[in-house]
Amino acid sequence: MKMYASKQTEKIFPLLLGALAFFIIIGPRALHPKNIAWLGEGDQPTYYLGWLFFRNSDWSFPIGLNPAYGLELGSAILFSDSNPLFAFLFKPFTTFLPEPFQYFGIWLLVCFVLQAWFAWKLTGLLSDRTAIRTLGTGLFVFAPPMLLRMGGHLSLAGHFLILAALYLSFHPAPGRRRGAWVLLLALAALVHAYLLAMVALLWLADLAGKTMSRTLPMRSGVLELALVLSVTAIACWQAGYFSVGPGTSADGFGLYRMNLLSLFDSSGWSHVLKDIPEGDAQAGSNFLGLGVIFLAVCTLPAAIGGATGFGRAVRRFPVLVLVLAGLAVFAVSNRVGLGSLVVEYPLPELVLEMANVFRASERMFWPAFYAIVFIIIFLIVRGYNHRTALYLLGLALVIQVLDTSASWRGIHKNLMTKPASTWASPLVSPFWAHAASRYKKVRWIKPMSNSPKWLPLAAYAGTHGLATDAVYLARIGTSALEQAQRKAADAIRTGKFEADALYVFDDVVFRNAASGVDFDTDVLARVDGFNVLAPGWKKCAGCPPIAGEVNSTDLIPPFNIGERLLTSRTGAGVAYLESGWSSPEPWGTWSDGDTAKIILPVSGKIRSLLMEANVLVTPVHPKQEIVVTINDVLVFTASLTKPSGNLIDIAIPEKIQENIANLGVMHVQIQFPNAVNPKKIGFKEGDRKLALGLQAITLR
Repeated sequence: MKMYASKQTEKIFPLLLGALAFFIIIGPRALHPKNIAWLGEGDQPTYYLGWLFFRNSDWSFPIGLNPAYGLELGSAILFSDSNPLFAFLFKPFTTFLPEPFQYFGIWLLVCFVLQAWFAWKLTGLLSDRTAIRTLGTGLFVFAPPMLLRMGGHLSLAGHFLILAALYLSFHPAPGRRRGAWVLLLALAALVHAYLLAMVALLWLADLAGKTMSRTLPMRSGVLELALVLSVTAIACWQAGYFSVGPGTSADGFGLYRMNLLSLFDSSGWSHVLKDIPEGDAQAGSNFLGLGVIFLAVCTLPAAIGGATGFGRAVRRFPVLVLVLAGLAVFAVSNRVGLGSLVVEYPLPELVLEMANVFRASERMFWPAFYAIVFIIIFLIVRGYNHRTALYLLGLALVIQVLDTSASWRGIHKNLMTKPASTWASPLVSPFWAHAASRYKKVRWIKPMSNSPKWLPLAAYAGTHGLATDAVYLARIGTSALEQAQRKAADAIRTGKFEADALYVFDDVVFRNAASGVDFDTDVLARVDGFNVLAPGWKKCAGCPPIAGEVNSTDLIPPFNIGERLLTSRTGAGVAYLESGWSSPEPWGTWSDGDTAKIILPVSGKIRSLLMEANVLVTPVHPKQEIVVTINDVLVFTASLTKPSGNLIDIAIPEKIQENIANLGVMHVQIQFPNAVNPKKIGFKEGDRKLALGLQAITLR
């Protein structure tokens, strides 16, 4: 079997091959710029919303800043994973672009086309025969690690950047290598931090290897080092890498790891091979694909024969091999998994903090993954005659395409969903349109990334040109987050809310906020299931009455004396947690900070307050002291040493009983002199300051 093609056709052929794969796997609907229906679930909404806020904001410097999407949390187009490269390309034309407009379908098409192009260049290092290059290219294009990103992390679909880096590394003498590496690293910086890290390490390996072998003069190597680092740093600066500040790492290293069996674990990407249990790991796929595995088995006779020249070829790239091995070790993490078996070895805290910058460590195996595919094709091409190699590659590609359809058909179906230019929203009341004309910001209290109702609020804010801190960002600086949460807590405590901001609360904070609201000017309401505070609404001449308005007494439901009020996530007792508490959990609610408050409406005579609680104690932190005041009178102190099963029975003096009866309400304040951050006493996780884990309250 022979395939002939002119040189001109050869240049177009891989581009057509990549485009064909795009339409098979993705389909044409994602290319429609006004179709955002396929971007409405999972992590994808934040990609589009980050771009929506960015396109409608003024230019800044660095140009990647996106302050309207995050407010005090700090934001750049990079941290919404909105693909800074394409955002920068399209923002100058935003006036001429339709509304809505998304470029993510175009990006995926580019990824397929360039994946095929650089796969073509790579296989061209092994053979100049069109048929061999075509089939080899197909195996790179139908690589599960890349295809998996088409249904989720869209910027990470840019695996062509890795192939380009491998091509520059393997090429014996690429022309204009310095310019090629400068461009490649700048592009990687403008796409995604993970891809930048991988490409940068491959470049450093190539630079070191060529300098050590004297293929590249030392002076040229130093000049290249300075130039590439400078240009890449500028690209990172403009994309907003340095905008978040300290504390941008997150926990997760060792959880999002690669299993030692990942190359053969189909993870749903095979009709034939079953999934291999991987314990508690939560990672993507590094599955080779059944076709590539078949081809790997076929390399064994050629590899054993030793006539392929593989050993000699590998010895040309000692630094590159070392870097690929290091990336593989990092991908596996310090929690080494073999199927469901996990063996963990300790690492210093500083090392773990640094590793958590790239916590999804399984991704860092991708350069080694593509090197393995390249090696397998190398062994087939060098180990067999042309006809046999052609048949083996052809059969492998057919197997790869058909078998991986077990998963990519689902991606195709999802991305070919019925086109739409809007997402369904629960915000249907006329109130929201009136509020958009009055306020400049939408604030979620308490500020955080990926809050429970961030999506409809962010979509509402973005559509109406408002700024918001109801966002989902890849990284948030801990100092910025702490400052934003302190500011929110101060507003709730003092009642000093921003006049130009619409506030939205969860149920617990909503009750807390009521104590500081000026009901002569402000409105508290439940609108479309959202708890809102509209500052100054009653003094606004054009603002209509709000259906669902509530007052402070509406927020504290009555209960019976002797009733056991659970403070678990679904418990009735959560309604009475006023301030200083974390979000409720299935078992109860932790205090958060040095002081927590409970408010209880009382009708009838009471003798005591019983609290059932866990306590954060360890051998290095053996006690938690509590100081309880009721209606501003000290009534109880204790030193708690049991981690669970604590029954705190507080007798209420007669004078305070009279005060409670007169007021009809009981204000309980609990101080925690020994509250502590769990990380400081040996726990791996925890940014809160904890003391008491309240499970239930009973008035008797």
